[in-house]
Amino acid sequence: MNLSNQTISKLTLAEFLQLTETKPEQEYLAGKISQKPMPQGEHSVLQASLVTAINQVGKPDKLVYAFPELRCTFAGSSIVPDVAVFEWQNIPLEPNGRIANKFKIPPDWTIEILSPEQSANQVIKKITFCLSQGTKLGWLIDPQDESIVIFEPNSTPIVKANRDLLLVLKRLGNWQLSASDLFAWLNFNENIS
Repeated sequence: MNLSNQTISKLTLAEFLQLTETKPEQEYLAGKISQKPMPQGEHSVLQASLVTAINQVGKPDKLVYAFPELRCTFAGSSIVPDVAVFEWQNIPLEPNGRIANKFKIPPDWTIEILSPEQSANQVIKKITFCLSQGTKLGWLIDPQDESIVIFEPNSTPIVKANRDLLLVLKRLGNWQLSASDLFAWLNFNENIS
């Protein structure tokens, strides 16, 4: 279905969810539709590396699972975090034990990677919306200045950089990742893991 921008801006959440999925994805937040920017190199590497690292720690003991670009529809909105992390017991399942296709709850941890053409304030609105709905932790990763803003409910955001250790979900125990470890994933000329 082809719709004009004016028509799209007046859609309800139910109507939005009936639209054909786009690439990059569109999101519906506070009654407004926006399209995510097309991921580029740094974004893709950070996203894939985070999903892999979190799942290497969280999956074996069924602690957490990280999903890339997972649509989460809850509280009248439908968003697609760059990485949505769910504590194992919160992952929606079908009665037969298979994972559900539709996630109708907020992630326990939402991670966004800022793209050069993306509005930081728009991404912050999405993270704070998630926190207001029960998300326990949010990260806003800025590859340009190599910093991560950490968001927690009812707390002032904290900026981490360099060797600063990043706050992760408590379910991950003593797993540690520093800002410099995270951004080192972008250096393909170095022998890093």
